[in-house]
Amino acid sequence: MKNIFITGVAGYIGMKTAKALEDCPQVEKIVGIDVNAPRDMPKRLMFIKRDVRDPMLGLLTEHQIDTVVHAAYVLPPIHDKHLMEDINMGGTRNTLNASAEAGIGHLLYTSSTTAYGFHPDNPVPLTEESPLRGNDDFTYSKNKKEIELLMKGFIEEHPEMAVTILRPCFVVGPGFANPLAGHLRKPFVLLPTKTAPFQFVHEDDLMRVIVMCLTETIGGVFNVTGDGTMEFGEMVRKLGNRTVRLPFGLLCALNNLAWFMRLRFLTEFPSAGLNLIKYPWLASSERLLRETGFEFEHDTRSAFDDFAAHVLG
Repeated sequence: MKNIFITGVAGYIGMKTAKALEDCPQVEKIVGIDVNAPRDMPKRLMFIKRDVRDPMLGLLTEHQIDTVVHAAYVLPPIHDKHLMEDINMGGTRNTLNASAEAGIGHLLYTSSTTAYGFHPDNPVPLTEESPLRGNDDFTYSKNKKEIELLMKGFIEEHPEMAVTILRPCFVVGPGFANPLAGHLRKPFVLLPTKTAPFQFVHEDDLMRVIVMCLTETIGGVFNVTGDGTMEFGEMVRKLGNRTVRLPFGLLCALNNLAWFMRLRFLTEFPSAGLNLIKYPWLASSERLLRETGFEFEHDTRSAFDDFAAHVLG
């Protein structure tokens, strides 16, 4: 690993990865692309404004890239599902094709445990062998499932390339700023009458896993989840807010209306996303610990506490 190429470098995971790699003595060059410039540009990052769907083979060869981190993904749901899927799926196909043509030695893709889907019959815990059943009515989860199917075929076609797929649960820490974070920070948080236990992984632990896999060229598929779970009511209380519990059907109806009318102060996600609150999707990191010797510094609760301290402090 000498020259790193990061897609979606201005995003949460992409930018954290660029910063985490700055201090690695093995890294000589960090090149990142995104449609938006990073707000806090790392000194060693060479930023290039580029859509992940645009040709990238020339960039990989020009900068003698040997390692690719594919982090480009539309995280906040948008109303244009076609565009969201085109960026997520088309961008991944483009990255895979360019990586193969450029003879990249190692490709790391940041997937998600949402690829397993949110279902009442999910096994507890979910392991890397569990079927990927990302919910077809929730584009984020659906595309995570579909991308992994692409990755499976790519790995079979390119055995010469080390490929790492990391499936973190929801990543939390001072940088936690997705629609779920925004929902939990409202003074009155609407929740279903019944909610499932939830798990988090601290952003620093995920970065340590990414750096470990890159520096040691560790291939394979790994869940990345902190120990333990939290209840949503506890999360809301830690942030100093109050919960408002509603029957699931009523909550969905209200959310549907707010999403349709683009009332962002009420919701930033379609009602299908509420299933991640209603149903359990708890994954185990046992394979990661067993095969790499990695040790987490945070469990679910301490990771969320770090986020709460940042919000309240």
